[in-house]
Amino acid sequence: MSKASILIVDDEPDMLHLLKRSLETDLNCCINTALSGNAALEILSQNHFDLVLTDIKMPEMDGLELLRHIMQDMPDLTVVMMTGHGTIESAVKAMQHGAYDFITKPFDLDALVIRLEKALERSTLIKENLLLKKACENTPVFQDLVGKSSSMKRVFETVRMVANTDITVLITGESGTGKDLTARAVHALSSRNKKSYVPVNCPTIPEQILESELFGYKKGAFTHAVKNKIGLFQEADKGSIFLDEIGDISPVIQTKLLRVLQEKEIKPLGDTRTIKVDVRIIASTNQNLKEKIQKGEFREDFFYRLNVLPIKLPPLRERREDIPIIANHLMEKHCVKLNKPLKQFSHDLMDIFINRRWEGNIREMENVIIQGILFSKTDEIFPKDVNLDKNKNDCPENQPDNQIDGKIFDSLDYKKAKEHILKHFNTAYIGQLLTKTNGNVTQAAKACGLERQSLQQIMRRYCIRAEEFR
Repeated sequence: MSKASILIVDDEPDMLHLLKRSLETDLNCCINTALSGNAALEILSQNHFDLVLTDIKMPEMDGLELLRHIMQDMPDLTVVMMTGHGTIESAVKAMQHGAYDFITKPFDLDALVIRLEKALERSTLIKENLLLKKACENTPVFQDLVGKSSSMKRVFETVRMVANTDITVLITGESGTGKDLTARAVHALSSRNKKSYVPVNCPTIPEQILESELFGYKKGAFTHAVKNKIGLFQEADKGSIFLDEIGDISPVIQTKLLRVLQEKEIKPLGDTRTIKVDVRIIASTNQNLKEKIQKGEFREDFFYRLNVLPIKLPPLRERREDIPIIANHLMEKHCVKLNKPLKQFSHDLMDIFINRRWEGNIREMENVIIQGILFSKTDEIFPKDVNLDKNKNDCPENQPDNQIDGKIFDSLDYKKAKEHILKHFNTAYIGQLLTKTNGNVTQAAKACGLERQSLQQIMRRYCIRAEEFR
């Protein structure tokens, strides 16, 4: 690993000599020096540095003007200011304009070393994030689906290959692996992409309603059928229909869908005639359909009609090299959505991310990152911000109550502290529920013993959106 490089700027030669001699040893780094702001800019234009340490009070170009030039041309460069007691106000102003830190003269060398070590950590973090961004830009992305691992490259190749055919696609994978995004990618890259893409979340629609939703009905077909209704298959004509979690539908609906696959036609409820439809079917499941066939819960002939070209999505724990890129991608996406400045992951938090099992896969990671963006007090997210322990690879909700870091309450009164912990609890608890139910509020309410309306009120209060979990 190459040594860090630091440029020190001061108009006192003795100070430069002292700092160069001391810091090269204590920080194990390479030091360059400049006696003026203009000389510093000339050196910066020709060389890369990890850190600039500059005095504020200098003739001709002072440290503040030098800082302005650096922030304009090299906004990611870390700058630490040195100042005398009489110019502390200027140092504070410098931090408002982009300086990372300041230290007052005369200073203790040990204290300076500690401050500069922190500043160099920031530089390393920024450098890693820039590399991640570059990797992310060079990574194939299909409708927000990100990855560079060999398993994901195979997924992308399969999507490309199948997209421009009309072959029925079955996407399998654990909850939260991106089955919906993959289905959207198949449609987006197909010749049908100018027509409708109709997603159907099968488990959320009761069986007695699902049939009429899919195929439509004629006026008078049942008690409340007061007019004709076009079904989702007709809405998707010339386009694609995505049957999400198809493993949950009943054998009766399976039989009717089998007819659609075989004959390319539907029969609305209460109608005596059939209607031809030109629809590309994409289906998904997180279940083992072969096991369901053995139990008599899934029709074997329907399975083989669906499983013409399977796409299997790997869980996150089987593609750990993708985790930093996905995390960085989600961070950028949700900082924009939440109208927050772009944040970074601490080294400890990224270590946890890479080693975590992620039972809820990308959706679970997304929830943790959203919490981090909301709860972190700085531009860096630490494990404590998302209630994760570096020494325990468990979920936030499984940590005992005494794991709560009391330091977060130091500056809060009782009312604000209570609201803080309630917000943290509700975001984590309801987020986990919605992850398990794929954003289905009705199922989440049943699972936690609340009325649907009560759960929705809590979600509105804490700005929890079910769409984020689908």
